[in-house]
Amino acid sequence: MAVYTDVAAEELAEFLKNYDIGELLSYKGIAEGVENSNFLLHTSKGAYILTLYEKRVAVEDLPYFLSLMAHLAARGVNCPQPATNRKGEVYSQLAGRPAAVINFLEGMWPRRPNAAHCAAVGEALAKMHLAGGDFPLHRKNPLSVSGWRPLFARAADSADSVQAGLSGFITRELDHLEAHWPADLPVGVIHADLFPDNVFFLGDRLSGLIDFPFSCNDILAYDVAICLNAWCFEADHSFNVTKARALLNAYGRTRPLSEAEQDSLPLLARGAAMRFLLTRLVDFLNVPSGALVKPKDPLEYVRKLRFQQSVANLSDYGVTPAGCVA
Repeated sequence: MAVYTDVAAEELAEFLKNYDIGELLSYKGIAEGVENSNFLLHTSKGAYILTLYEKRVAVEDLPYFLSLMAHLAARGVNCPQPATNRKGEVYSQLAGRPAAVINFLEGMWPRRPNAAHCAAVGEALAKMHLAGGDFPLHRKNPLSVSGWRPLFARAADSADSVQAGLSGFITRELDHLEAHWPADLPVGVIHADLFPDNVFFLGDRLSGLIDFPFSCNDILAYDVAICLNAWCFEADHSFNVTKARALLNAYGRTRPLSEAEQDSLPLLARGAAMRFLLTRLVDFLNVPSGALVKPKDPLEYVRKLRFQQSVANLSDYGVTPAGCVA
C-alpha cells in the first residue's frame, strides 16, 4: 500500500455520497507498499479501505480481482469485500483514478513472522488455490516469465548504479529462466503477492488475506515459491529452514504438491525472486516526485535470488516429499 495520488477531503466526501457506508469522519493515507494509493476511512458506519488503482493495474482487470474476493469468501476464504455504490458498481472514478471501497479486515500483519505464522499462511494459500478452482474469470499474469525481460528493459541502463554488475547478473538469470521455465504444471488462481503485510492475524490466528490486485491465473506452485521468498528469510537475509518446512508441510496437508511441482519449486523460487527484484528495481529508480511512498530495497531480492540459485531440491527447504507431495 502507498499514496501516489492525494485526495481532497471535499472530493472524497462527495465521492462517498454514492455509497451507503455512512458519513466520512476521518481518513488518512497508508504509506506501506509501492503499488496503489490507499487510505483508511472512518465513517459513521465503520472502517473501510479506499484504493485508487495506479501503475500496474489495468481498469479492465478490476472486475477479475474484485469478483475473486467475493468468490473466495463464499467458499470460506476470509478476505475483504468491495462495497457497491448506488449504481451497483464495485468501482468508479476518484481523482482521475479507478477507485474501490473495501471493508476493513480486523487484524495485524506480523512484523516478525515465526514458524506458526508460516504454517498458517501455507494452509491458507492451499485453501485459496482450491477455492479458486471454479472461479469463472481468467487473467493472464503480466508479471510472469514472458514479462520480465520487457520490465528489465525499463531499468537496464541504470541497474549498475544500484549495484555494480547487476545488469549482467539479471541478464544471465533471465536467459536461464526463459530457457527452463516449466510449461506443464498445474495452474489456477494465484494471489501472486502474499507477503506478510497482506496477511492479517488476530493473535496467533490468521484472520484473512488482503490486497488482490496482482491475482491472476498462473502456476499454483509459483505462488508457493513467492511465499518461500517472502516469509522464510530473516532480517539478516539468511534462509530459515524451520519456517520453510512449516509453510510447505502445512500447504501440502491441504493441497499436496505433485512430483513435478516438487522438482520445479527451486526454479520457481528463482523466478519469484527475479519478479520482485525487477519490480522493486524499476520502482526504486522511478519514484514519483512528492509521492508518499518508500521504495523497497531491490538488493534484498538479489540476495534471495542468489540463495535460490544454490538450492538443489526440496530437501534444501527442510522437507521430504512425504511432507508436502502427493
